[in-house]
Amino acid sequence: MLVKRRSEPVELMSIRYLNTRMELTEKEKLQYSNLEKGYEGEVKFDHLAEILQEERLIINDLLLEVNNSYFQIDTLIISESMIHLLEIKNYQGDWYLESDKLYTVTAGREYKNPVYQLKRSAALLRQLLQTLKQNYPVEASVVFINPEFTLYQAPMDQPIVLPTQVNRFIKDLNKTPSNLNDGHTKLAQHLMSLHQPKNPFTVWPKYHFEQLKKGIHCKTCKSLPLTIKSKDLVCKKCGGNEKIEQAILRNIKEFQLLFPERKLTTQNIYEWCNLDLSKRTICRVLKKNYTALGSTSNTYYV
Repeated sequence: MLVKRRSEPVELMSIRYLNTRMELTEKEKLQYSNLEKGYEGEVKFDHLAEILQEERLIINDLLLEVNNSYFQIDTLIISESMIHLLEIKNYQGDWYLESDKLYTVTAGREYKNPVYQLKRSAALLRQLLQTLKQNYPVEASVVFINPEFTLYQAPMDQPIVLPTQVNRFIKDLNKTPSNLNDGHTKLAQHLMSLHQPKNPFTVWPKYHFEQLKKGIHCKTCKSLPLTIKSKDLVCKKCGGNEKIEQAILRNIKEFQLLFPERKLTTQNIYEWCNLDLSKRTICRVLKKNYTALGSTSNTYYV
């Protein structure tokens, strides 16, 4: 049973929005690319895990904290007598391990060995389970999900699941009988209650309101600007269309994510949309979908 569904990370959504409205640095572009690929790999594993049978609880995207140490869990599977902690990696191309260090074959560039991150997360999870007086064993694995990934010199004693082993890994899980009780459910609920919605150590691109390009971008190809045709907005580049109200609401959510400290006002959204729409149209959409607060001259919405 899926206890916590995977959702697009806030960090990914934010940098995706920023990518359409400012010029990212090369480092930020790499960060954006890695986030997109990482999320894509996690979703791919989720689809494969749908065949899991027996009674199991699956929790995705957990950010937990133990003694001021934060750790991320991509996928946690609670079975009758075992907890599986999975780190999903969507690496592509030829890689090799040498002295526990991970390199790309083409560039010879060194990357963080995900096994180290996995072992740290597993150790912190075990500490957390001890404080909760739970004695379930934790089996941790790095799952390389991309079929175009090759790892040379991979030691057999490492907790690594290679692309050719992923289906077998899931089938082996299926072979293990699992009958859950209320204790398993309470543990899953407790872990969910400890989930941290925001990682304080996330490094965000620097930006401010005046700097960003304003306008409603195409929901399909992300290009700016759009033209108004009757009650629709039409993309000049790909021809995609969207109802005006839905496009405004999409832009409002983007504004709220990027500027949570700014009030949701007609003027702010009018500037943010920067389209040939009247303030009356913006106000109508806000009144219909949000609650108005404040006096007439200082109205804002929540």
